[in-house]
Amino acid sequence: MLTEKVRILTIDDEEDFCFFVKKNLERIGYEVICAGDGRSGAEFARQRKPHVVLLDILMPGIDGFEVLQILKGDDQTQSIPVIMLTGKDDDESRQKAAALRNDDYLVKPVELEELRSRIEKALAKKSRH
Repeated sequence: MLTEKVRILTIDDEEDFCFFVKKNLERIGYEVICAGDGRSGAEFARQRKPHVVLLDILMPGIDGFEVLQILKGDDQTQSIPVIMLTGKDDDESRQKAAALRNDDYLVKPVELEELRSRIEKALAKKSRH
């Protein structure tokens, strides 16, 4: 695979969920950075240039849709694949995320194997462009 460790940024205000994602993805070889709110998550993305962003929708301050809009509208971060990872399982949210150019959409709770598969799919798609 890659010689450099794949860096994943998780933007989610639920600390327990961030810990779960971090612990499990690090166990299979990824480097994971967690941000507890949208504003710091967008800033982390600019500074740390993750390979993939896992983004919740419902957060205090700016929500995941606003973060997605910021990331896709910034030359420094627009090519980073963004996987929405949220509890919102409705067509309106899926359509809004798609209109803002997310790369994938997963609903919590998520199986680790499914998450790993979607991350690898996003990385493969990015490497082809």
